[in-house]
Amino acid sequence: MPLALCYKFKIYIMRFLKTYFSPFKPLKMKWYIGKIAIGTPYFYPRRTIRDKEKPGYLKFVPKKIGFDFVDLGWKTKWTPTDYRFEWSPVWSFVFFKWQIAVTFIAPEMYHYWECWLYYENNTDKSAPTWERLTQARDRFPCVWIRNVDGVEKNVCYWDEILKDKWL
Repeated sequence: MPLALCYKFKIYIMRFLKTYFSPFKPLKMKWYIGKIAIGTPYFYPRRTIRDKEKPGYLKFVPKKIGFDFVDLGWKTKWTPTDYRFEWSPVWSFVFFKWQIAVTFIAPEMYHYWECWLYYENNTDKSAPTWERLTQARDRFPCVWIRNVDGVEKNVCYWDEILKDKWL
């Protein structure tokens, strides 16, 4: 494995493990074993090769054997703190048209990852956890209106995604 790939994988693993040791509820693993069906993230597992018919061009072909480690997919929309969740982290192994994939699923997925990103990127890391959570909840309130059986109800998703100890 090339050194750059090892380094990238190490950073990815370290960043990913932070969620397990944080005030956020733990992620669940959703396993898939079968014919290739899980994208990484938008396309099925694939690799790039040189196109023999068009010199200087590249084309994509299905992966026969290999791993894919897909990081959390997100973007910002209108401001630097307006986070948008796009896809969950996925680990995938392909072996001739068969796939084993693990997708890491969060409770209240969209709200979980958007709050996590704000907490991780926009709070004072030198402050204690409770103070960082207070900063995040004040500056990034995740309060939405949910319609349940025709009744509108305000829901603070911070209460849904944090471990009981931190409520």
